[in-house]
Amino acid sequence: MFSKSHPEAEHQRLVLHEDPRSGNCYKIRLTAALLDLPIERVQYDIMLGDTRKPEFLRTVNANGRIPVLQVGDRFLPESNAACWYLAEGSPLIPTDRFSRADMLRWMFFEQYNHEPNIATLRFWLLFVGEANLGEHQRGQIMAKRAGGEAALGLMEEHLAGREWFVGEAVSLADIALYAYTHVCEAGGFRLRDYPGVCAWLRRVEGLPHYVAMD
Repeated sequence: MFSKSHPEAEHQRLVLHEDPRSGNCYKIRLTAALLDLPIERVQYDIMLGDTRKPEFLRTVNANGRIPVLQVGDRFLPESNAACWYLAEGSPLIPTDRFSRADMLRWMFFEQYNHEPNIATLRFWLLFVGEANLGEHQRGQIMAKRAGGEAALGLMEEHLAGREWFVGEAVSLADIALYAYTHVCEAGGFRLRDYPGVCAWLRRVEGLPHYVAMD
């Protein structure tokens, strides 16, 4: 379905430093899969503090976070930046100037409105456990649920009468938003309340070379 990305990405050794349970890591793997780009995987367990160990901080990311896309001997943190690197020159990034900016708008929305609520609740409830949350975290649950529902509601409204978030074809905006939306029920959200979002999720899952989250 897609031509490959920029030739630089095709001819570099690509390594994804990831925790496979992370949606931010998954969006990079999904981007590579849709573009038929081979990518190696090095896995870490954030629950065990693997990304805070001195070797990781020294050689992979001094910020102590994943994902990190390794391109040859260079390291690129931040999931959406890594997706952009892989997809540049491919149909996953629109050629129209306004559409490209609109795609970035949704990718910023994902990081500032969607992920901090939906992904955080999933992490707290599925991996940490509500009983193990601190008082401050427990006090934030209702606000984060409201924020996540607002994000899903805005997505539902935007998808009314359209198949993709930007233009007439799938873009990085869809990949960025798909990653944590399709697993949001683990954070207590109900996808059946958003039929347009559900239909869009099925369209993403029907793309050639789609790969599921581990």
